[in-house]
Amino acid sequence: MRWLLPLLVILVWAIHFGLLFFYTGMPPGISLIDSLISTLIMATFVWLMLLTLNSYPTRVGLTLYALLIGSFFSLASGYTTWFLFKTIPVKGYEGYDHWLYASMPIRYIANWLVFCWISTFAALQNEAEKIETKFLKQTDLTTMHREAELYKLRQQLQPHFLYNSLNSISALTMIAPEKAQEMISKLSDFLRSSVKREAQDLIPIQEELSYIEAYLSIESVRFGNRLKVIFDKGYTDDAMIPPFLLQPVLENAIKFGLYGTIGEVTIAVNIALTDAMLQISISNPYDSDSQIPRGTGFGLEGIARRLHLLYGRADLLETLKTTNTFTTKLKIPQAHV
Repeated sequence: MRWLLPLLVILVWAIHFGLLFFYTGMPPGISLIDSLISTLIMATFVWLMLLTLNSYPTRVGLTLYALLIGSFFSLASGYTTWFLFKTIPVKGYEGYDHWLYASMPIRYIANWLVFCWISTFAALQNEAEKIETKFLKQTDLTTMHREAELYKLRQQLQPHFLYNSLNSISALTMIAPEKAQEMISKLSDFLRSSVKREAQDLIPIQEELSYIEAYLSIESVRFGNRLKVIFDKGYTDDAMIPPFLLQPVLENAIKFGLYGTIGEVTIAVNIALTDAMLQISISNPYDSDSQIPRGTGFGLEGIARRLHLLYGRADLLETLKTTNTFTTKLKIPQAHV
C-alpha cells in the first residue's frame, strides 16, 4: 500500500495532464496547473479517507461501508476542486470557466470511481490482515497447547516407572543389598539419559533402543531370569521415533506378562520399516482369565494421545488380544523415506 498510492497519484496526474493537453487542446501551462492541483487535492482526500477507514473500522457490511466512505470523500474532493478553480482566476485560456462547469460531472464520476476502488481495496486488505493475524495467533495458541500437552504426557511417564523402581529398591535393601546398589546405579544412569532427550521431538530408533536396554537392565534386577526380551530388527539407521515411546509399552507388557506368574516370560519386540512406516509390534503372554494389573491403562492411552498430537492420526496404535497373547502395534510415519 505504501508504494501503491504514490504510483497511483503519478498515474492519475499523468492521465489528467494528457487528457487536458492532447484531448482538449488546453495550453500546456494551464493543463499542468489544473492536473497538478486536482491530483494533489485528490491525494489529500484519499489520505484522509484511509485515515478514516483505519480509525473507524467496521465488522459488518464492509463493502457497503467502504463504498459510502469512498463516495463521501469523492464528493468532498470534487467540490473542493471546483470551489478552488472557481475562486482563483485562470488566465491564458478564455473558455476555461465554461469548460470547468462542463467538466465537473466527468470529474465527479472519475473521482467516485477512484475513491471507491481505493476505499474498497484498503478495507478488504485491512480485513484480510486482521484475519491473518487472528489466524496466526490461533495457530500459535494451538501449537503452545499441543506442546504443553506433549510435555505433560512425557512428564507423567517417568514418575509412573520411578515409583515402581523405588519400591523394588526398598525391598531389595533388606534381602539383597548388592542388587539394590546395582539398581540405584542403573536407575541414576537411566534418569540422566532421560533428561538429555527431554526437548527432542524425534530421535533415531537406535537411540531409543539404547534407552530401552537401560530400562530393561533395571527391570532385570527386579525380576532376574524370569524376564526375557527378544528383539527382531529390520530397519535402516535413519528411522526416527518419538522419545520415551517404547518404555511404557514394554512396562505394560511386563505387567501383563510377569505379574501373577512365577515362571519365565518372553516378550517379543518386532521392528520393521515398510512403505515409509516404522512398524513396531510388542507381544507378551496374556491370560484372559487373570485380573489386569492395576495402573496398566495410562501408558497406552498416553502413547495414543502423543501420536495423535504429533502426526494428526488416530490409527497409529492398535492392541490385539488372543487367549494367550497381548500385542501392541505402533506405526510411526517416516517423512524422510
